[in-house]
Amino acid sequence: MTQAAGSVSSRNSIAMTALLLGGVAIGGSPIFVRLSEVGPMATAFWRVALALLPLVAWSWLRNGSASDRRPEQFSDYAMLILPGVFLAIDLAAWHLALTMTSVANATLLANLAPVFVTLAGWALFRTPVSAVFVAGLATAVAGVVILKGGPAALADGDVLGDGIAVVAAMFYAGYILAIGKLRSRFSTNRIMIWSTASAAVCMLPMTLVAEPSLFPASAFGWAMLFGLAFVSHAGGQVAITYALAYLPAAFSSLTLLLQPVVAAILAWVLLSEPVGLAQAIGGAIVLVGILIARRG
Repeated sequence: MTQAAGSVSSRNSIAMTALLLGGVAIGGSPIFVRLSEVGPMATAFWRVALALLPLVAWSWLRNGSASDRRPEQFSDYAMLILPGVFLAIDLAAWHLALTMTSVANATLLANLAPVFVTLAGWALFRTPVSAVFVAGLATAVAGVVILKGGPAALADGDVLGDGIAVVAAMFYAGYILAIGKLRSRFSTNRIMIWSTASAAVCMLPMTLVAEPSLFPASAFGWAMLFGLAFVSHAGGQVAITYALAYLPAAFSSLTLLLQPVVAAILAWVLLSEPVGLAQAIGGAIVLVGILIARRG
């Protein structure tokens, strides 16, 4: 193996590790949301607003970088803002769906984002999709269906709420694709600051209209919001954004199907929610699907 090939392999391994860690970090977000003392929209707002603290602090500590290109044209600024707009709509739609349909339906349908990433990548950018990858994608999605209670669980939902959950998946797919395009031009930190700030700006008016209270009542409530912002967003989304510079967007989004698996495990450990045989099998199938897609 040449030195260049070894360097690429090592870089891809680091990116894969970052992607998996990002999926695990975001997988913990339902726990923070469940324990939050404010409503779903307010929780989503604080998720992105508080995440700006470590992102900006890290930027100041780095004090700029020769490889960190600055935006120069209006189109550059627009592209840096766009992922945050997609993310804000995704969060608002998912949280709204949670109040209108079953939790199983909202989570399952919102996790169809990899399907939309694959379809949009092929339709808009002519990204090739192999049969092996499609097989892995189908296997992983089937695993999520089993994890969430099987096809019968879908009968417990509301049609409008289910549709809003699908909208959430579509906008999260747009977020992943936009981030993937930006990573070839801007640094992880710059993309995260701009997208996170624009998401917070978009979420604030929605929160003020939809929620009776913006602030939690106790230190515990603030701790949950800071955990969601620092661990799931500043930690998880930064890791995913870094990985998207080196890994295809379709595969990266597929790996994020680890989120419901992680959420189920954390709910079992922290909230004493039981994990049955079907959930264990579903989680294993998700992992098998990801491994199959990796080979494609």
